[in-house]
Amino acid sequence: MREVIIAPSILSADFADLKNEIKKVEQAGAGWLHVDVMDGRFVPNISIGVPVVQSIRKITDMPLDVHLMIVEPIKYVKAFVEAGSDIITAHIEACKDNAETTIDEIKKRGAKAGISIKPNTPVKDIEHLLEKLDLVVVMTVEPGFGGQEFMINCLEKIREIRDLADTKGLDLHIEVDGGINPQTAKLAAEAGADVLVAGSYVYKADNIEEAINSLRS
Repeated sequence: MREVIIAPSILSADFADLKNEIKKVEQAGAGWLHVDVMDGRFVPNISIGVPVVQSIRKITDMPLDVHLMIVEPIKYVKAFVEAGSDIITAHIEACKDNAETTIDEIKKRGAKAGISIKPNTPVKDIEHLLEKLDLVVVMTVEPGFGGQEFMINCLEKIREIRDLADTKGLDLHIEVDGGINPQTAKLAAEAGADVLVAGSYVYKADNIEEAINSLRS
C-alpha cells in the first residue's frame, strides 16, 4: 500500500479564523491543504476564489491542492497558479471538450495537473488522459457541500484507476474526496487511493492531530 497523504479541506474550517485553522492542520501533520473553489454553476454552492488562495499562500508552505468545481476551468488556471496553487484539479464534466488543453495549460503554468470525476462518471471518460496527469480525484459524494456520506460503490472506480495506472507504469496520485473517516479511509487506501481529503472529520474533531493520525493509520 502506498503512503497516504492527508489533505484537510478548508471548506469545513472557520473562515473567521482561517489563518489559525490552517496552522492547526499544518502543525497536526497534514500533508496537503485542500481548497474547494465553487462557482454556483457547476455545483450548487459558492465558496472562494483567487484572493483567498493568494492569502493562504502567504501563511503556509503546505502544497495547495486547489479543486476547481467550476465551469470553463481553463479560463482561470493562470490566475490560480499565480495565486500560489501547487496542484490544480478540473472536473472532466466541466472540460470534456478541452480536457487535454486544460491539463496542458495547468502544466505549462508550472502546477501539477489533476482531473476529477463525479460519482456517476465512468473511468473510461478519463482513461485516455491518465498518462498526462499527476492526480485523479474520485468524488465519493456529489460535489458541492461538505458533510455528506461516503458512496461505497465508488471504491470500484478507485481500484480500476489504480490498476490502469499500475499497468501503464504511471506514478499517479489517486485522491478520494467525500465522506472520509477512519473506516472509509481504510477502504479507500486498500482500493488504491493515496491522498485522502477530509473536511468535517478533521475540523469538527476535538483533537485535530488525533483525527489526522487516525486517518493515516
